[in-house]
Amino acid sequence: MNSIDISTVRIFLLGLQERITNAIAEVDGETFITDGWQKEPGEALQGSGITKILERGQVFERAGCGFSHVQGATLPPSATQHRPELAGAPFEAMGVSLVFHPRNPYVPTVHMNVRMLAATPASGDGEPVCWFGGGMDLTPYYGFDEDAVHFHQVCKDALAPFGDDKYPRFKQWCDEYFYLKHRHEQRGIGGVFFDDFQELGLDQSFAMMRSVGDAFLQAYLPIVERRKGCVYGERERDFQLYRRGRYVEFNLVWDRGTHFGLQSGGRTESILLSMPPLASWSYQRPIEAGSPEERLGKEFLSRREWV
Repeated sequence: MNSIDISTVRIFLLGLQERITNAIAEVDGETFITDGWQKEPGEALQGSGITKILERGQVFERAGCGFSHVQGATLPPSATQHRPELAGAPFEAMGVSLVFHPRNPYVPTVHMNVRMLAATPASGDGEPVCWFGGGMDLTPYYGFDEDAVHFHQVCKDALAPFGDDKYPRFKQWCDEYFYLKHRHEQRGIGGVFFDDFQELGLDQSFAMMRSVGDAFLQAYLPIVERRKGCVYGERERDFQLYRRGRYVEFNLVWDRGTHFGLQSGGRTESILLSMPPLASWSYQRPIEAGSPEERLGKEFLSRREWV
């Protein structure tokens, strides 16, 4: 990896997972279950990981945060669609990925992921390559401008040291990525997203990934604190479960991370920790004119500048 030791990346990611789950457990009052896993000898994908999961909490209905470090003989198609020269290449990948599904419909669902992938061209005559990816995005069920502005401002501040172009680029990338093409609908209010990133050199690209990961708690916890005590009823809960269905659709149909994990032979339980514990679908779903539910669709599930 030239100037970056893989062990340095691993230490950062494990520490990030620990810091985030400790902070969420303190907010919730319940503890995460730690599930360490190791791939069996002889499987196509080798490696290990730690899945931390909190279910049926006081604030979070399901909160999953997973670390994985795996090696494989052949990069799956989801990782080489933009790098055809690496088709069939052996690889090593590690990352932390989380999705938190709150109990209260006024608290948004959040996703964050930071990762590194290193590969050597299968031909054997090319230099090893390494890149970073990651980002975070927010999916509210009921929209609040101050929450959206806060989340995007923290994302922008985290990227500012690495160039003024990074936030607008990665914000647009996030909007384009977290889009349900079959619904013609945004998944949420976005955030930032980047992939296959090495343009700053390995050291600074890694630093940028660290900055995004380190910013997560600052971006999300103030919103949780503001909304977790909001009073809600059956109407809000029903709408939350309906919108969670859209979350499931995106993760299963469009998400490259889900596809990479399943195509490479990853651990299914850990890959699907992003799934909500409950969700619903309706063939027809009328939305009352002038309602908060209509406002979500018109004002928040559309691409707009927040900061």
